[in-house]
Amino acid sequence: PAEGALSPQPVPPQRRMAAEDEAELSLLECRVCFERYSPGGQRRPRNLPCGHVLCQDCVWALGGPERRRFECPFCRRACGSAETSDCLPLLQLLEVLGPDGDSISSALGRSAAGAAGSVPAGLGLRQSLGGWGSLVNPTGVAACRRSGRLVVAHDGKKRIHVFSPSGSCLQRFGERGDAGNDIKYPLDVTVTSDGHVVVTDGGDRSVKAFDVEGKGVLAVREDFCLPWGLDATAEGEVILTDSEAGALYRLTADFKNRKLKKCQMIRAQLISPRGVAVSKSSGAVVVIEHLKAQGLNNSSTRVKVFSAEMDLIGQMDSFGLNLLFPAKIYTSAVAFDKEDRVIVTDVCSQAVICLGKPEEFPIFNPLISHGLAYPMGLTYMANNSLVVLDSGDHSVKIYSS
Repeated sequence: PAEGALSPQPVPPQRRMAAEDEAELSLLECRVCFERYSPGGQRRPRNLPCGHVLCQDCVWALGGPERRRFECPFCRRACGSAETSDCLPLLQLLEVLGPDGDSISSALGRSAAGAAGSVPAGLGLRQSLGGWGSLVNPTGVAACRRSGRLVVAHDGKKRIHVFSPSGSCLQRFGERGDAGNDIKYPLDVTVTSDGHVVVTDGGDRSVKAFDVEGKGVLAVREDFCLPWGLDATAEGEVILTDSEAGALYRLTADFKNRKLKKCQMIRAQLISPRGVAVSKSSGAVVVIEHLKAQGLNNSSTRVKVFSAEMDLIGQMDSFGLNLLFPAKIYTSAVAFDKEDRVIVTDVCSQAVICLGKPEEFPIFNPLISHGLAYPMGLTYMANNSLVVLDSGDHSVKIYSS
């Protein structure tokens, strides 16, 4: 320090603990009546359309017996009682804290200790494939569980690049052009159980399938708005997101005989769904929604998990995770591991994170925390190696424990 300047003094533990307690109270109390939120009854936290949160009792008090419109006490934006909704992140946090009202830190410590035996350990880099010149702005990666091959969609002259299990280039196909089976702008790729490569093409809003030799066998154009993410089921069907339509489709086809059997919408009213993965054991489907918000840097993501019957069984958004963990998470890709845990990539921290099983949300266990530039794709190989598509350095990175 300069002469005469005061050296920074450490914050006494008592004062630091007091500040943490004050921050926790600020989060868990209604800022109008200063009563602590509860999961049910009059103190249930409710979102106003402006984003501020009040307890149910204060919402009713401001609206009066006639449930008339009222102004938010903080920003004065008008709203009605019917426009409010449950604040799910706070409700999830209250559930973590439990009925005894533990502190956030102790509850998270208890949760982490209880889950320590059920989450995978960190992974080490085993192999790196591709790189600039071999792959150009890659957008999707998939593994063939039968052959062990890795398939990458990218922006090269031939859009599909196939690697052997040892990492050598086996073939390139999927010409860039305007013919029916040419690929204009690949967004994602998957491999079916019988070895067919299926690609979403944002250029002409279609889904295109190729056989093991790289020959185009089927192009599906079912009035898609913007087909984006896709993954194959254990039965050889394809689950597909349509980002602009906010929908999820199940595509059934006889690729060998070049015949589309059915293209069925199985879920609607999603918000810009992109990445998707299917559990090979349970048939559960996990989808990444990209939520839009006003202002710069306010966009966020939400992970939704559906059962094989398409019932919602779990969800977690960036805001909810940010309440519990000191990082903003923006998920770009998702996969199920062999234990049906949800694994996501985070482009903010350049990491791969395990969120646990849907019934365990929220768990936060970083699997890969360094060495990634911009993780955009994720898949598991048959030997349980984790494959990460790193668009930042145009490579495919293979990790194992």
